[in-house]
Amino acid sequence: MKFCYFDESGMGNEPYLVVAGIIVDAQRMHVTKDAWAAFLKYLSRAAGRQVLEFHSRDFYRGNGIWRGIDGIKRAKIIDAILDWVKARKHKCIFSGLDKAKFKKVLAKDQRINTFKSMWCAAAMHCTLQVQKQHQRETKTKGHSLLIFDREVMEETNLSLLIHTPPGWTDTYYDRKKKQTALDQIVDVPFFADSKHILLAQVVDLFAYILRTSAEIEDSLTKEKYDGEGDKMKAWSEAIAELALPRASRYPVKGRCQTAQLFWDLAPTTIRELGN
Repeated sequence: MKFCYFDESGMGNEPYLVVAGIIVDAQRMHVTKDAWAAFLKYLSRAAGRQVLEFHSRDFYRGNGIWRGIDGIKRAKIIDAILDWVKARKHKCIFSGLDKAKFKKVLAKDQRINTFKSMWCAAAMHCTLQVQKQHQRETKTKGHSLLIFDREVMEETNLSLLIHTPPGWTDTYYDRKKKQTALDQIVDVPFFADSKHILLAQVVDLFAYILRTSAEIEDSLTKEKYDGEGDKMKAWSEAIAELALPRASRYPVKGRCQTAQLFWDLAPTTIRELGN
């Protein structure tokens, strides 16, 4: 059994939206949860108050309870989180959308309407990546459980999409004639408050870094300090090294029409990450 935790960044007026995920094998689940809980205790000591939830934006900018922790120390904590995920051999997933491109394509491509929203489109892209990658592994059929941060307005739409996916998405994972659609996925996705999902808080950081890095690199957001773009890019590249193969996300060659759609909707800086 594999648990796949997701969160997003860019649900406001930001130019890009990123949904990211982290995949954990059930056999290592208790170790990971215990380790992350211990890490939150460490952050609580650093902040001088109890930290129950890790919000990337506040942490990275040094707002709220993080105001007393200097930028150098916060950067070292982010490095530690990336090392923490790498050491546990967890894999990541991500999907990025350029909101302007999405709105432009929406008027021309009826397939976009089946997603109902940008968030559902990116979440469905992540789901297809899980399906494509895990069907290559043995004895994993129906063993990938998707868990998203609670998005009340989106829950029904995504659940219906995964329960009865549009036929045109079959090409993304080369669905066979007798193969059940999305046969690697457990039933329908689950939704919960990220405060109670420790690993979703890690993914929140990944999504924030990927989005902010791309917006700075594409000159859509200004640096808050000298060298921020370079630092963010280095972290993004580190996240991409932890991710599923690029061929499962944004294949460079041999893209089917579905993969081409997600390629066209993605910011260039995000789709070119990784090998």
